Amino acid sequence: MDSWEYDSARDQEVDSKSRRQSPQREPGLLGALVSLAWWVMVRTYLKCYHRLSVSGKERRPQDPGFVMVANHASHLDVLCLAASLPLRWNGHVYPIAAGDTFFEKPTAAFFATYCLNALPLWRRKASGHTLTELRERLSQGNQVLLIFPEGTRSRDGVMGTFKPGIGRIVAGTDTPVLPVHIDGAHRAYPPKTRFPRPHGIRLKIGKPISFEEIEDGRDGWREIGERLEACVRELGES
Repeated sequence: MDSWEYDSARDQEVDSKSRRQSPQREPGLLGALVSLAWWVMVRTYLKCYHRLSVSGKERRPQDPGFVMVANHASHLDVLCLAASLPLRWNGHVYPIAAGDTFFEKPTAAFFATYCLNALPLWRRKASGHTLTELRERLSQGNQVLLIFPEGTRSRDGVMGTFKPGIGRIVAGTDTPVLPVHIDGAHRAYPPKTRFPRPHGIRLKIGKPISFEEIEDGRDGWREIGERLEACVRELGES
């Protein structure tokens, strides 16, 4: 008989508010059920209202254990990225969301936690410790992180510069990173627009890249950000 060991949840001993705001959060039964129902509705909405199309699905790894990075110009972006993944991966997909936007008010925090299954990154107080925790999550091999390395939405739809924080998460590891270009989301739902418009959205998934040969240091982090930015731009031009 194979031996087994009970491994309790890493966030078991923390209070509910701290749990929601922690990058170490794990989905419980309630979160998994709410998230599943939410994503079934979202996929239907994106398919019918925005005619979401995804090319390059064959480039995805067969199992969780990778990062998706994309340009960011709309709140629809994270929904489109997650909807491009198999529904059976629900509970393993973690969008990285701005903590000061989605995790400070109780209603927004509930939505981000139980519907999006998002993990917070605090832009005003982002630390190396937070990025290290995200790096540790990936080392488990069954996580998919959705990251927008620009750090914020473009207000005019023009893609900005990728910040080096993504490099701090994947430098020196064999974790695959999938560059993705999102087209149409800004026109469908630009910032400061109250309701989404019925505009088509298209995703292009590029070839996975790993950065195990890149040094885990500032120069390496910067290089990774620049390389991924170039990949996403190239997908948008193709």
